Amino acid sequence: MYRTISAVAIFVFLLLPADAYAVECLDCHAALSADIVADWRQSKHSEADIGCADCHGSDHVTKTDIDKVEFPTPDTCGECHAERAAQYKRGKHAFAWAALKAMPTTHAMPMVLADGMKGCGGCHKIGLKGAEEIARLREQGEVYGAAACDSCHTRHTFSVVEARQPQACQTCHMGFDHPQWEMYSGSKHGVRHGLKQMGVLPETTLAPTCQDCHMQDGDHEVRTPWGFLAVRLPLPADPQWAADQATILTALGVLDPDGNPTARLDVVKAAQVARLTQEDFDKERDKLVAACTRCHSTNFARAQMAKGDDMIRQADRMLARAIRVVAGLYKDGVLAKPKGYAYAYPDLLTFHDAPTTIEQRLFEMHLKHRMRAFQGTFHNNPDYALWYGWSELVRDVTEIEAMAEELRAAR
Repeated sequence: MYRTISAVAIFVFLLLPADAYAVECLDCHAALSADIVADWRQSKHSEADIGCADCHGSDHVTKTDIDKVEFPTPDTCGECHAERAAQYKRGKHAFAWAALKAMPTTHAMPMVLADGMKGCGGCHKIGLKGAEEIARLREQGEVYGAAACDSCHTRHTFSVVEARQPQACQTCHMGFDHPQWEMYSGSKHGVRHGLKQMGVLPETTLAPTCQDCHMQDGDHEVRTPWGFLAVRLPLPADPQWAADQATILTALGVLDPDGNPTARLDVVKAAQVARLTQEDFDKERDKLVAACTRCHSTNFARAQMAKGDDMIRQADRMLARAIRVVAGLYKDGVLAKPKGYAYAYPDLLTFHDAPTTIEQRLFEMHLKHRMRAFQGTFHNNPDYALWYGWSELVRDVTEIEAMAEELRAAR
């Protein structure tokens, strides 16, 4: 069936009058990659006479000069979509590549997963890259990861309608450390939208999408109050919570054991993975509340947000307790401080490269279970908040304390 469609498409496109601005491109690519041409034909770009050369340049004209093809970047898209490009550059998606490169574990994994974009890089490629970084990637043969906009508006239709669907977020926002898709699609918000897409509920049904909350009115400056790691400055007024957050920040390597900022804090600032002023936090919180009040009262919305904050507080109590257990093992010489760690403190950003079972469990507690507890709360998915989140945190700290006792007894 697929071959039949492709053959028909080739025949049809070869008979079509060639557009003056894309005649050479279409003549070849209608035969070589007919479905790409078909996608472009049904795009807004085609309607607006935006041809291949507008994005890819005009230097490539034969199969012998493929190396002259230009691959688009956000600046390419910004030539026509200046406002959206500027919004994107201010948001968290633009910093995704920088965040990937900042992780100490990135450099230990197979490059096919990072720069090769078959793992972390497959999603984090949405982030901005400098000219030198793009040149380096192209030297490695990785020429397709610079566009960013096509992560959501997939080529070559570049559809706004597609990018407005929650499924556009699914590829990246799912799985181990941030299963937002699973949380959303199983929540009442997601269920209603799924029924709406299937035609069970009418088109006028209120059914919030990811974009309704996080990209209001199409604003591409995507960010959240708590940021990805649910840590922030200033520290909370609650002294116990402040102490717990300080412990977590130390284990993230942005504070030293005395509470002083480290060089890694500068990386966190540059990647904008956390809100570092009350003003920045309040700005993002108010934006979310405004989204909620399209369907709910302001009091209801703020009450639900407060529950999410409290879930972070409760989860932080458990995680900080476990961090201190492992730090105590380092301090007492029961567990050797891993080579490369700046302090006698666990490094939560080493991920699966943590060297022992107890440190591995701590990494999983932080990046999997704590994430699910608070994200499940904010995404209105009770099962994720409780069973995949809080319940697992309780089990984690119990097992970490038991393993610590065994290590001390075996010393």
